Amino acid sequence: MALIKSISGIRGTIGGLPGESLTPVDIVKFASAYATWLRRRGRGAHTVVTGRDARVSGEMVAMLVNAALRSVGMDVIDAGMVTTPTVEMAVKGMKAGGGIIFTASHNPAQWNALKLLNEEGEFLSDTDGREVLALAEAGDFDYVSYDKLGKQSVDPGWTERHIQAVVDMPLVNRESIRKARFKVVVDAVNSVGGIVIPQLLKALGVAEVTELYCNPDGLFPHNPEPLPEHLGEISRVVKEQKADLGFVVDPDVDRLAIVCEDGSMFGEEYTLVSVADYVLSHIKGSTVSNMSSTKALMDVTENHGCSYTSAPVGEVNVVAEMKLTGAVIGGEGNGGVIYPALHYGRDALAGIALFLTHLSEKKLTCSELRRQYPDYFIAKKKTELTGPVNMDSLCDILVARYPEAKCDTRDGIRLDLPSGWVQIRKSNTEPIMRIYAEDRKQELAEKLAEDVMAIVKNL
Repeated sequence: MALIKSISGIRGTIGGLPGESLTPVDIVKFASAYATWLRRRGRGAHTVVTGRDARVSGEMVAMLVNAALRSVGMDVIDAGMVTTPTVEMAVKGMKAGGGIIFTASHNPAQWNALKLLNEEGEFLSDTDGREVLALAEAGDFDYVSYDKLGKQSVDPGWTERHIQAVVDMPLVNRESIRKARFKVVVDAVNSVGGIVIPQLLKALGVAEVTELYCNPDGLFPHNPEPLPEHLGEISRVVKEQKADLGFVVDPDVDRLAIVCEDGSMFGEEYTLVSVADYVLSHIKGSTVSNMSSTKALMDVTENHGCSYTSAPVGEVNVVAEMKLTGAVIGGEGNGGVIYPALHYGRDALAGIALFLTHLSEKKLTCSELRRQYPDYFIAKKKTELTGPVNMDSLCDILVARYPEAKCDTRDGIRLDLPSGWVQIRKSNTEPIMRIYAEDRKQELAEKLAEDVMAIVKNL
């Protein structure tokens, strides 16, 4: 059993002992801390929007959290079973003081989580998150008397509003999509994407939609993280159905993976790359991705005569950098597209609409479009930590070993080399060190990662 507390919320496995897994005690304590923090912060209405993915535990978690919020005097607007980006949009749309999404994202079905939003519908900053954690640990809650309890209401209409907002985006060309007569397969891993994505595709004018695992019962038929090793079935179905492409979303629909017509993977890293290419072909501006994402975004951005900047890992960091630079598109290499013209959050619905427009206007097959982008390969390694690691000493050793590299220490250590990069980061949740390396050839990326891992192990 597991319980992980971080600045973005609390997540864990359902059942077990308080403090060791995600039990009702922990859920109520954390929700109470968040509501107390909102009241004391004094920004935005005393209203919280809540929503959940299709996990079996979701209804139970929602009931506990909603009651805890009301006990601190917060009014609750329950959006029901909706995507993470839908809750983000609802917070802004209803001018609420904050929001909570009940989802453990790509984690297996026994997990759930409380993801916390501020009044902008964005994830909490490091400072804000630490304040909530401190309140939870101290048990310092502002429970109100019976006559000041918050009220609860239900607003089930935000999925339709979200879809309409996506369809109405100026860069979405529904006529071009309709004329393309796309046949699309959807794998929604039996979560909320099974409700939302088929509706979106029909609203966009997709000719034929094959639904694979779109029953939102929370019983995930395979590992819900949209990685190639988990997507063998949709790859087979796309080929058998002679479909034009397949879309895969994670349980809360903020990540998007794409399967080409030949069953090959478009590549999660290239979801953002392709969407950025389309956006920049119409609107010039800067782009942002995190420091663990492919260099291909920088290449595409510069090909459009625009500038690219990186940010530390974490959606909140990418959003902060996007606001600072006025970026027109950004996101993360895990298939997370952030399109600020809609809202500042990873949104698979926006990614799908922009990608289909791009593909239809290019008049290419999905695999042909993928071949238009530079090939990079990322090797991902990890090694267990048996004790503390002096990152300053490690940085000195790496700079000496790779004198041609540019060193960036904003998020662990990242070395930018002539043809690629390597990043070394301590995990926030496990006693391990992660080593990611990217190069133009897979074998070069693997060798770079292995060489750096050997250095880390020999410290």
